Order: sequence, then structure tokens, then C-alpha cells
Amino acid sequence: MFIHQVSSVIINRRGDEMGIPSSYWLAIIHNDPAYDDLFFYGVCTTGIFCRPSCKSRVPKKENVRIFKNAHLAQAAKYRPCKRCKPDGLRLPDEEWVAQITEWIDARVHEPLTLSHLANASHGSPYHLQRTFKRVMGITPNEYIQTIRLEKAVAYLEHSDRSITDVGRAVGIRNTPYFTTWFKQIMKQTPGDYRKQRREAVERSYLLE
Repeated sequence: MFIHQVSSVIINRRGDEMGIPSSYWLAIIHNDPAYDDLFFYGVCTTGIFCRPSCKSRVPKKENVRIFKNAHLAQAAKYRPCKRCKPDGLRLPDEEWVAQITEWIDARVHEPLTLSHLANASHGSPYHLQRTFKRVMGITPNEYIQTIRLEKAVAYLEHSDRSITDVGRAVGIRNTPYFTTWFKQIMKQTPGDYRKQRREAVERSYLLE
């Protein structure tokens, strides 16, 4: 297949930006360092770019974008991978952790584990856990639980969603487990909490 370059992206004859040369794709899935000086690849679902030799989990091919240098990847708003450091610089831990918290905030409705976070941020689970705790003062899981609780409370107070829907909206799809989890933290069930808060609001209106 005839391949030519337009800007930073590899384009095939049909103008398809997904047309990654087979040799490049093989280099990515086999972490081939021989290609490190030829191109970089970005993953649009994470906003991170890597060297071909990066040991991170292989992304889906349709989510990959090819760049001929690190400057073009950064110009396209991709961030350098924490693991393979494609720009030759070490991303400050505080900035890395901030990126992880943003990723969590946007996906709190999904099942999240330390392994998910490590794959998304291109770091090892051990290093992620240790660095996150040092920067934030809490573990990644504790941060996830805090965000889930904040969102659950907001949904219970300001929406008519069912308890099941609230649980799903914060990444907990098992309703009995969500109820137990919420009660352990708030000392009352989600239903009781909603009722109490609404009664408090009604009383405040009557006093005005």
C-alpha cells in the first residue's frame, strides 16, 4: 500500500488517518526499540504519547495516532508517557498525579482499579500507588471512594434518580453493595439520607 506523510500523521492513499503502516503497528505491539527514532505514537483515549518500545499495554489500533517527532505529538495536545519518557524529560510527579485525578474524575462511573489507572497513566501499579500517596496524602483507591461518595451525595440530594441508578452513576453496579458501602461511610442508607436531607430542606423553607 502506498503511504505518504501529511503533517504528523501517517495517511494512506484514501486519506485514512487510521492507516498505520503494518511495520509501525508491529513495532508497537512488540515494543521494538529499533523504531524509536522513526516515530512516536499517541493514544487518543488517554491523551498520552509513547515511543514504539514502550512496555505499556498495547492500545486498540483505532485509537492510535502516529507522529514523526515528540514536538508534533505535544503540539497535538498529547502528554509524554511517564514510563518511556518520549520527550527525554521526566514529568513532575505532581503533574502526573493531577492528570490521574482528572482521569478518575471523568470516569468515576466506570469500574476502576489500580491496574486500570496504571495502564491508563503508563506507570507500574506499585509506582503509581506510592507516588499518588506521597503527593495526595491518600491512596488512589481512597481518592476514588471520596469522589464516588461526593457524587452519590449530590445525586441523592439534587436528583430523583433511583438508588440503583445512583450506584451505577458512581461506578457501583451492585445495588445491595452500594447501599452497604454508603451506609458504612454515612451511617445511614442512601434512601434514609435522601429522605433526611429533603425533610431538612422543607423545614428550612417553612422557617423562612
